[in-house]
Amino acid sequence: MNASRQIEIAPSLFDRAEKCLRVTDPEQKTLLTYALREAWLAGEVPIRETTPTQTIHVPGRPLKPELVAPRELHRRSAHTLEGRAALVHALCHIEFNAINLALDAVYRFREMPPEYYRDWLQVAAEEAYHFSLLAAHLVSLGYAYGDFPAHNGLWEMALQTDHDVMVRMALVPRVMEARGLDVTPGIIDKLTAADDVRAVEILQIIHRDEVGHVEIGTRWFRYVCAQRDLSPFATFKQLLKQYLKGQLKGPYDHEVRKRAGFSDEELAYLESVG
Repeated sequence: MNASRQIEIAPSLFDRAEKCLRVTDPEQKTLLTYALREAWLAGEVPIRETTPTQTIHVPGRPLKPELVAPRELHRRSAHTLEGRAALVHALCHIEFNAINLALDAVYRFREMPPEYYRDWLQVAAEEAYHFSLLAAHLVSLGYAYGDFPAHNGLWEMALQTDHDVMVRMALVPRVMEARGLDVTPGIIDKLTAADDVRAVEILQIIHRDEVGHVEIGTRWFRYVCAQRDLSPFATFKQLLKQYLKGQLKGPYDHEVRKRAGFSDEELAYLESVG
């Protein structure tokens, strides 16, 4: 064997996660995300430090949809074709953002156990699947992802929490994504009334999976609190006050949130402030 021959080193988990995160084409992002999770499960992706993390002000996304302030988004009736398409598009955009959020949770926080990366690669792959289902349904309605404006609230919260895995776990899965647990049943009712059977089927899949995603956030939030000898409840309250004062909204689906790991104490506090 030629001693001068260089040994090929497999890209690290963090390098591959960053590559997925920065890809702009939605279809390519979903395929690379699936491939990364499969490679991880096959033991082909090493965990090792490479280039330092960077603040990612704009993750990989297509030129459209146009991003606007939430107040500039107009509500449309789900009983019209355009209104249903706009609703499905909004959900599609949430799931696209959720792919980037899960990939960023892998890329950014590098001192966590292997099980943490397993969990967030699973979340990323499931969010990619959700996005693909919604994007295909949008096409069946005569529209495409990017045809309606959208907002950037989820990624703005990612930027606010990119300094600390504990803060990220508390505020993205346990606040932003957990809101979907409360509101999705009502959206399903609207789409049922509009006779959009396929959209209802897709949202039922998403709602089932999102319970697990929020539970993963809960589990790793409590793990970091235990590592730092902090009270999970007191810490959650403090973070809500610091980052989301006056922005919490109910009502809350207690039964589903309990399945996602929320305690009675946390739910009582949320009811008292939102």
